[in-house]
Amino acid sequence: MKLILFFILSWGVVGCGALHTAVDKKDLQVETQMSATIMLEPVPAEKRTVYLQLRNTSDKQQIDYATPVANAIAAKGYTIVDDPDQAHYWIQANVLQVGRSDLRSVNGRDKGYGAAIQGAQIGSMFGDGDGQVAATVVGGLIGVLTDALVSDIVYVMITDLQISEKAKDGVRVTETNEATLKQGESGNVQQDSVEIVGRKKYQTRITSTANQVNLTFEEAEQQLLQGLIQSMSGIL
Repeated sequence: MKLILFFILSWGVVGCGALHTAVDKKDLQVETQMSATIMLEPVPAEKRTVYLQLRNTSDKQQIDYATPVANAIAAKGYTIVDDPDQAHYWIQANVLQVGRSDLRSVNGRDKGYGAAIQGAQIGSMFGDGDGQVAATVVGGLIGVLTDALVSDIVYVMITDLQISEKAKDGVRVTETNEATLKQGESGNVQQDSVEIVGRKKYQTRITSTANQVNLTFEEAEQQLLQGLIQSMSGIL
């Protein structure tokens, strides 16, 4: 009877946090947000031409978003062109980073130690002498194993985006660049340049997140891509 009660208490008390996470995060939750809204001037049909320059410098090189982004933009009535000089819009993007975190660890909850201590405390309530020691060890192991079964995983994909549009006839657009260059060990050189350009440029950052218990990147990848594609094509 004591043995049964021991296991019930161990699994019930120690596994409470893990069970809550498993139930609360059983469904995949995906969100995509832009750091800033970009508003473009409406143009007639003949000017709906787009040049794409899409990169991926993250460690997840299997992410290929160029073709689906081009298809989504084309489906909105735009023509994808290979010559940047012939395009009214330029869309330049780079998948900068794809990161993985366990929110249970990040938030300082259930890092394994707490679960082991709780399990050991329950085990110490049973038996005496060598039996109590054994129950304490087993209780600690139950805590660790229970905690290890559940991870609150979130994947975060960060994409930098720049979109340029041709300026209207008669509009003069200038671009100012400032740089501080190191000169030897103790000096700096300040460089400023002003250039007349024919395009207005806008920048934003797209952050996509996928969260689920015990989530793998293979399970999250398509949903993260879908959010990125929708955001990029939605600008036009």
